[in-house]
Amino acid sequence: MTSDGKNLRSVLVVTNDSTVFLKKGLATAFEMFGGHAEEIKKLYNRLNAAQKGGRKMCDVSYGIITTRFGYVPGSYVITSYDDVMSSKKDYERVQQEKNFLAELNKASVYHDRIILCVPKDMFAMILEDCTIRQGKVIAVTSPQFEDECAARNWIYLERKGTRLGNENADKIFKIIEKES
Repeated sequence: MTSDGKNLRSVLVVTNDSTVFLKKGLATAFEMFGGHAEEIKKLYNRLNAAQKGGRKMCDVSYGIITTRFGYVPGSYVITSYDDVMSSKKDYERVQQEKNFLAELNKASVYHDRIILCVPKDMFAMILEDCTIRQGKVIAVTSPQFEDECAARNWIYLERKGTRLGNENADKIFKIIEKES
């Protein structure tokens, strides 16, 4: 809540793990992964630092779908691991073992806007499961999902770069700024 009694817009930024581990041993999920997760962390940091009208622009959280632990908030302490999922078969196996879709569903309920930056096969699983309610998502994904996003009243952005791309990061920032 802000000093003027208004609630901040709550934003959840979600991605998946990377083969690039920045820490050995224990670290927060946010600190643990480099590689393609860096693009997403930069967007998170930008949103987290943003001001509008002399106050914090939004309340932003970070979530990551990990191979070993399933879906975890970025503040959770985890450990590095050897096997990182990278295919539809892997995502299905991790879903069966960790049920990351149910955990993502629970987390999404508490946020006004969810920014999804996950691989297309994982995104397809989220769609099929109806993990997140209509109207809440900014989806950075493959063009094959543009119509499905429109049908759910989600904002679709074509994936650029490794996971997000600077152009999409700018668009997302402007969307959140306008909504705040």
